[in-house]
Amino acid sequence: MATDRTSSSGQPASSENPDPAVGPNTAQVRSLGALFPGKAFISTVLEALDTKTVMTGSLVQRFLMRAAMAGMIVAILYVTNFSLIAIFDAIPVGDETLLGIGRALGGIAFGWALVFIYYTKSELLTSNMMIVSIGGYYRRITAWRGLKILTLCFLGNFLGGLVIAVLYTLSTLPQGAAGEAMLAAVDIKLGYVTGGWEGYGDLFVRAVLCNFMINLAMLLIYNGYIKDDITKALSMIAAVFVFAFMGLEHSVANTVLFTVVGLNHGIDILAAVANVGVALLGNFVGGGLMIGIYYAYVNDDSHYRPKAPKLT
Repeated sequence: MATDRTSSSGQPASSENPDPAVGPNTAQVRSLGALFPGKAFISTVLEALDTKTVMTGSLVQRFLMRAAMAGMIVAILYVTNFSLIAIFDAIPVGDETLLGIGRALGGIAFGWALVFIYYTKSELLTSNMMIVSIGGYYRRITAWRGLKILTLCFLGNFLGGLVIAVLYTLSTLPQGAAGEAMLAAVDIKLGYVTGGWEGYGDLFVRAVLCNFMINLAMLLIYNGYIKDDITKALSMIAAVFVFAFMGLEHSVANTVLFTVVGLNHGIDILAAVANVGVALLGNFVGGGLMIGIYYAYVNDDSHYRPKAPKLT
């Protein structure tokens, strides 16, 4: 008889309660921890999902505020990234510049955005894609409820980025060399959606890999093996560094960048919306499917039946 998948949410699975007449020996019981080492990860994620489900039901305003904080953090640290790129791109070295160093340092600086979001308990859409997907696999949330969480989170992320973008219009921060670096990045990102199917494919793959890295970091944080905060922070910084340095596509970061550039310099709105739409789909595949569903399945012990010891 099939067992309930929710057994991998941290509660004892039915496979760990075999027939009392003939059950697995001690070694077989202990081997469950080796066969399904991510049960703590699944349990932590489902607990986080329960909190988000409650907040998007009776505490929607506060959930939006948490999501808005994430958008504000992204908006500030992303501009910091471009400021560092601009500074080092202005330093000549022969016929070249120190652009590569600027991109590396900018990626490291931007990596702190995920750290700040995690430790302020803010809500970021792309990591919630993984959480909602795992909840769906274990039947802890309906598709409609999951979509509601993701929609509200994206709205909050956008509103937070919009607040900072409006503040930027009153300053010179998005101007000068930093502004030029942001405009150059926007040209590349919008170029994907004006480059035909090859451009869309390139954008999609970059979005998949981006959220794969982001949620790989969150997997390391949630699985319980990393205990100290320094290693947690380094894991998150490394994941964002890869995404920023390689030019991968993050739907929330793109939305914030387009908002900042749009209010300060103008932008092709339809192309920007198309970019974000493809990035959202790619991010969901990378984080929701390749991390969320993947690890939900490999840690699902609900159908596992250890072999009973042979009687002699």
